[in-house]
Formats: sequence, structure tokens, C-alpha cells
Amino acid sequence: MTDLAAAYKDAVKRIRAELLSMDLTDMSRANTAAALREVARILSALNKESAEWVATNIPEAARVGVVKAIIDLGVAESVEAAEKIAKFNRINSDMVAAAIADTQSDLLAVTQNIDRRTKATVRKVAADSFRANMAAGINGWRTISRDILAGLRAELGKAVDTGIIDSAGRRWKPEVYVDMVTRTKTAEMSRNAATNEAIQREAYYGVISRHGATDACREYEGKIVKLIPDAPGDYPYIGELPRRKIFHPCCRHTVTPVRDPARVRN
Repeated sequence: MTDLAAAYKDAVKRIRAELLSMDLTDMSRANTAAALREVARILSALNKESAEWVATNIPEAARVGVVKAIIDLGVAESVEAAEKIAKFNRINSDMVAAAIADTQSDLLAVTQNIDRRTKATVRKVAADSFRANMAAGINGWRTISRDILAGLRAELGKAVDTGIIDSAGRRWKPEVYVDMVTRTKTAEMSRNAATNEAIQREAYYGVISRHGATDACREYEGKIVKLIPDAPGDYPYIGELPRRKIFHPCCRHTVTPVRDPARVRN
């Protein structure tokens, strides 16, 4: 789990603790407002940490990709030497800026969803508590039953279980979704930056890494690909590979740029 995913997990834990500490027998407007203010404070701090993480790690992932390409192409023999000449070209600079914005937007959607669900759940539980109090005769000898209280607490506890619901209808826990997004975005940045650096240095082919994959990726391990569509040779273009099979979310495969695919040993 990435550091940022761990931060989301901790924030969810603190929000859940705050919600479960509420007095369900006296959910006054002041009490619920105080709880929601604390939730907002936690989410605001999380958004700030998230933005800082993205602003640091997305460019770093791209820089690592550029350095790797420089070494792979034999322009430099060591990381130290490669770092001295590594610079973002125009396309990499634009790509990094766009990726920072996209990643921050993806992560902000998680906290916004938590905020919406939390507010909606707290308001519903408050209304249910009020009705239960009225039914039990809050000013009399009866009180809310344990079963009702347990049900209300369970609702509050589940308020932060879902960070996002994707286009396929899958529900993601906040930390799991954030872990997937950050791993995928940084890997994509490193791979794309390496590709752009290679093309700038007139290397138009790449070799997909081998990891002994057991999923659909195994079909592409060690394969030679074109880095630009019109490069000579009967090789697939990297931009047309099916993302459901290779370079999918959390995919660990990289691409090593080469100038002459005929010299690649499989």
C-alpha cells in the first residue's frame, strides 16, 4: 500500500471513530454539526496531503522514466550520469501537468464521495434517532431499544466504507481505490516519459518487461512494440495494445526502449 493510501485508510478510521462516538440518544443539531465539522476538518487535511503527494510523486515517476530510458539507450552508464542530462522535453512537461490535474481530480472524487455519504448518513441517522425517541417516549420511562441503537451505529459505521463506485458499478474502499490510482498513475507516468524520451532520441521500438505474469499480461512479456505507429517492421504499436490485457491498472510491466529490434534477444 502506498503512503497516500495508508493516509486515506487512517482518515477513514478517524472519521468512523468520530461518527461512532456520537450520542445516538441525543442527536441534536449542535451535536451533529460538531461531528460533521470534525469530518470536514479531517477530509480537508487529507485533500491537502493528497495534493502535495501528487505534486511530488507524479513528476518523480516521470523523471525516473526519463533516467531509465537514457540508461537503456546507452547514452549514460549510471543513474548519476543519466540524472545530470535528464530533462523534461515539451511533451513530457505537458504530460506531467495533465497527469497531476487528472490524479488530483480522481483522488478528490474519493473525499467528496465520503463527505456526501457521511452527511447523508448522519442526517438520516439523526432523523431515525429522533423518530425512535418519539416512539419510545423520550420524556417517559422508555428509551430507544438496543436493537435500534445497534442498527443506527451500523449505519454510521458503513458511511465511509465506499470511496468510489466505478463505471462498472464496483464499490471500492477508499484506501484500495487510492492505492490502485496512485500505483497506476505513477507506473503510467514512468512508462510514458521513458517512451517520449526514447522517441526524442530516435529510438522507435521497445521491449515489454518479463515478470512471470500469470494473468493476460503473459501474452505480451518480452514482445517488441513500436513506440510510434509508422515505425518500420511488423510489430504492434504500443498505443493500440488492449489495456484489459497489458498496462492495465496496477500493471508492473515496463518498456525498455531499443533502436534496432533485430538485435533484441528473446
